[in-house]
Formats: sequence, structure tokens, C-alpha cells
Amino acid sequence: MPEAILSIQSHVAYGHVGNSAAVFPLQRLGFEVWPVNTVLFSNHTGYGRWRGPIVPLADLEAVLEGVAERGAFAHTRAVLTGYLGAAELGEAVLRTVGRVREARPGALFVCDPVMGDDDRGIYVRPGIPELFRERIVPAADIITPNRFELAYLAGREVRSLAEARAAAEAVRRAGPGLVVATSLVFADQPGRLAVLAHSVDGSWTVTTPHLDLAINGTGDAFTALLLGWWLRTGSVPEALQRAVSAMYALVAATHAAGARELRLVQTQAAFEAPPELFPVERLG
Repeated sequence: MPEAILSIQSHVAYGHVGNSAAVFPLQRLGFEVWPVNTVLFSNHTGYGRWRGPIVPLADLEAVLEGVAERGAFAHTRAVLTGYLGAAELGEAVLRTVGRVREARPGALFVCDPVMGDDDRGIYVRPGIPELFRERIVPAADIITPNRFELAYLAGREVRSLAEARAAAEAVRRAGPGLVVATSLVFADQPGRLAVLAHSVDGSWTVTTPHLDLAINGTGDAFTALLLGWWLRTGSVPEALQRAVSAMYALVAATHAAGARELRLVQTQAAFEAPPELFPVERLG
């Protein structure tokens, strides 16, 4: 049986968020992926109207049990999670991570703690933010919060790169070995967008032009790219540089097309070979 990534996230039929944004980039980087869906929506909620259910807990656990019965947990290199839909689904994720780690010591748990953003604040159901902060994030190896989520998890302001680094260190001390903070826009860096990676070994940033567009699924795609490049290289700065550069190419293509959904298929070559590699800077 090949080794694979178990991705437990939302799914939409139309567009690209959750597993619909994460699975293909990982496959394009050469990884087998086993997607398990937490919601089955017609489209992402950013449209204001959607159809389809949140997967009931019993159904989610039945799917995961079926995957376990195939012996897949012993061949799982990483568990990847994003949008949950309901707090009880997060509990199922934690139980699954525990079982995977028993079957495959050293398997990674990579979590995008999807809770909210600067424009909308908290937009998930009650109980989910607390579950992320108190239980899921401490159990993760790698997390990828945006600026708003990092501030919530750390319980402090994030208005500058120095504050982002301090917040990332506070969150890292709670459990995850690597904190990668996205969507960092600061007043002293107009027109620029930074991503910060912080671990016990140091901090690195990659900065790109800030493209003015509002699209969904960027965090899901970025986390997948970061995981893929981390598994390929084992290097924080290289994985950060490759993932950010590939993500910029994807967002730039989406912006140029005037599209509402990520141009995943059209930009797939950039996942492996970004047309521009933005420099990575080590801090301190």
C-alpha cells in the first residue's frame, strides 16, 4: 500500500475550498491523498447562499473507520485538517490523529485552524474556536493560522512583524513545533503581504506583492502546498519559499483572469516549479 496524506476537510462541488482546494495540489506534487469530507456543500459560504449538509458525526466516523479497516493508518504520512463545520467533528479528528500516531509513529498532524478573518471576524459555529485553541492546536505539529487566527490563538495583538513573531512563539509553546502565519499585512509595509514561519530553530519570512482581491480557499491551498514541500524537503525555509511562491503564482493567475474561484487546474505547473521564487529572509 502506498503512503498517503489523510485530509479531513470540507468539500464543495462548485469551486475550490477545503479538500476541493487541497487535494489536487498535493497530488500534483506527487502525493497520494485520502480525502474525508466534513461538509458536502454546493459551493463555499462566501457566496452567501449554499446547499448541502454538514456530515453527521456518525457518518464521518464510519468513513474514517472504513479507511482504518483497510490498514491505511499505518501508511499515513500526515493528517491534514481545515474547516470542521461542527465542534464534535473536531473531536473525531483528534481521535483519528491519536489512532494514526499509534499505527504510524512520526506521522504529522497539520492543522489549518479555520475560524475567521479580519473582514468577518469569527465565522464558524460556537465551540469551534475554543476547541482549536485548547485542544487541536496543542496536539498539532504544524499550524497555518492567518493573522486574525494567530492573534486569537495567542491572545494578543498582531499589528507588526515583531508582534507576529511573539504571538507565534506563544502559540508554539502551547504545542505545535511549527507555526506558519499567513495574510500578514502591516502598515509599515504597504502593498506587501508577508508569511512568517516560526519554529524552535528560528523564524523566516517570505514577502510578496499584495494583490487586491477577495477569494476563498487560499488558506486551504497554501497549507497543502506547505505540507507537500515540507514532506519533500524537510526544510522550513525551503518549504516556506516554495509554497509562498507557488501560492503567489496561483493568486496572480486568478486575479489576472478576474475569477472568483482559484485557477487551480490552469496554474498547476507552478505548484512544482513556481515561475518566480521570492527570497526567504531569516529573522534575528
